[in-house]
Amino acid sequence: QVQLVESGGGLVQAGGSLRLSCAASGRSFSSSAMGWFRQAPGKEREFVAGNLWSGGSTYYSDSVKGRFTISRDRAKNTVYLQMNSLKPEDTAVYYCAGDTRSGSSIYSMAAYKYWGQGTQVTVSS
Repeated sequence: QVQLVESGGGLVQAGGSLRLSCAASGRSFSSSAMGWFRQAPGKEREFVAGNLWSGGSTYYSDSVKGRFTISRDRAKNTVYLQMNSLKPEDTAVYYCAGDTRSGSSIYSMAAYKYWGQGTQVTVSS
């Protein structure tokens, strides 16, 4: 059974940092795309960051570019999201997603086969 389990969320003041982790089990994701999405209250889930494969190209939404960094630990089958210079508008539930369907866009929610349960990030002003 494939599972993605996020951790590392919490409450932080504006300007602070958090690192989210997403540990995968049940199969290796080293050759697969992995992504981070987020959903704020009353809003649709949106793309945050993605990585085509371990060591491959990375992509970011304009709202987090320069502040967030996606990375992977191949040996641990884990993907991270380092979030710096956090803003109150970054407050959301953050979801990890894995393995996009062939021909799909890394930016699209519908592309991903597997999802984690989410972790809450709250940024206070």
